[in-house]
Amino acid sequence: MSFFVEEYRSGEVRAQHPSIIEPASILFGALQGLLGAIVGLELLTRVGITPNTSVIGAIIAIGVSRLPLAGFKKFRSMDRQNLMQTAISAATFGGANALLLPVGILWLMGNPELVPAMFLGAFLGMLIDAAVLYKVFDSRAYPACAPWPPGVATAECLLAGDRGGKRAFLLGAGAAAGGAGRLLGIPMDIIGVCWIGNVWALAMFALGLLIAGHSAPLFGFDVNRAYLPHGVMIGAGLVAVIQMAGIVRRKESQGDGLGNCTRTNAEFGKSLGVGLLAFMLAAAALAAAAGLYTAMPPGTLALFVVFSAVAALVSELIVGISAMHAGWFPAFATALIFLVLGMLMGFPPLALAFMVGFTASTGPAFADMGYDLKTGWIVRGNGQSREYEMAGRRQQFLAALLGFLIAAAVVFFTYERYFRQELLPPVDFVFVATIRAGASAHVARQLLLWAVPGALVQLIGGPTRQIGILLATGLLISNPLAGWTALAALGLRGALGKRFGKAAESPRYVLAGGFIAGSALASFGAASMKLR
Repeated sequence: MSFFVEEYRSGEVRAQHPSIIEPASILFGALQGLLGAIVGLELLTRVGITPNTSVIGAIIAIGVSRLPLAGFKKFRSMDRQNLMQTAISAATFGGANALLLPVGILWLMGNPELVPAMFLGAFLGMLIDAAVLYKVFDSRAYPACAPWPPGVATAECLLAGDRGGKRAFLLGAGAAAGGAGRLLGIPMDIIGVCWIGNVWALAMFALGLLIAGHSAPLFGFDVNRAYLPHGVMIGAGLVAVIQMAGIVRRKESQGDGLGNCTRTNAEFGKSLGVGLLAFMLAAAALAAAAGLYTAMPPGTLALFVVFSAVAALVSELIVGISAMHAGWFPAFATALIFLVLGMLMGFPPLALAFMVGFTASTGPAFADMGYDLKTGWIVRGNGQSREYEMAGRRQQFLAALLGFLIAAAVVFFTYERYFRQELLPPVDFVFVATIRAGASAHVARQLLLWAVPGALVQLIGGPTRQIGILLATGLLISNPLAGWTALAALGLRGALGKRFGKAAESPRYVLAGGFIAGSALASFGAASMKLR
């Protein structure tokens, strides 16, 4: 990704990063957040998807900056445009995935009076989730130089809008191809991701997609009925957590190409420790607000608080790894895994509903904010100025908080209108059905059986490739067309690299960003048409 550095505003000196607290920025950011929250709620409840609105926010900001009015000229700054797209993206995922989805579980369980308690827990979980990512971004576990593919796509939009020229032409061509391919049913975003991300991780991701998609029709073996994806993710996730602990203990001087990270190993470890404590306090507040102390003895209640906190932290770490390497994150599937584990531990149904809702509130904000910070990192010059990078990152965090607050207000005042019309996130029905079905010793045996190969694959790949986590992600998503597309894209990437060498890297990244952006816009447009 060195090509980003070589052409970034050479010689320009900027003493102070624009602030989201400026009157114009906070007003524009709030309007973007309002739009993002409404779009997220409408599409999740009516179509079943949550769109990535970062690219949309970037395009809106670029368009506003071109209006012939003096007050809008300041938004020609890519840094301000970055803050605007951060606000809309945070509001979209925060409102739909982190807030509306968890409270819908309690509504479906037949306990509407407990929805405010779940809202409190989900809101706290979302804020802690984003704060942890802010503190661990650009550490050796989550380096800024890692792929974070959707973040690259948004950055390419901002750079093309600022620079024009060949870069804009390539991005436009990629976006046109991405949009057309998506409308024809080709997952063009997968091609973009595979042209940016880690080859080993994405190859295992593709393998998982193919195994899950073809095992039943070809061999009569349903991986989900055998709990194979869940077991593999459990095994790979446990090893990934151990590998992260190893990263914290490793000295920065031990070369792995990540020696210039802005977050040290000590800061990373401290952030996870503080995050776990914060999740425990939030889980305790949730249990108190829900009155769970009346349904469980003290020992079981304490176990519930600890398990909920660990589930929230581990879930966001796993989701973050998938998002960083593949641009896709199995947040709902990971929450379902911890739900099954909670059932095996014997928690009562109501406690399970709160636990899975709390776990589901973490992960989406973690992944989405990683994408946005990646965008900002590129726009700010790939960390060339540590002081400016940290200042920009702080402003992005504040912009995300603005988006979260707008989203919380929208959800709090509209959730009843959605739910009384039976408009709920589709995955809520899966969570509630799973709770009512219960778990068994057979499920426990299957999880343990498949956890072993998952752990071995993750161990073989090591902490940098994360092939176990990505294999499990593919197994959980189950999209064979995406799997074949990924393999073809990786093959083409290898052929281009062999034919043109380093010269192919710059146009490949720009085209990949266009594929992802065009696919996202086409998906958003198609989903919006369905609302009509």
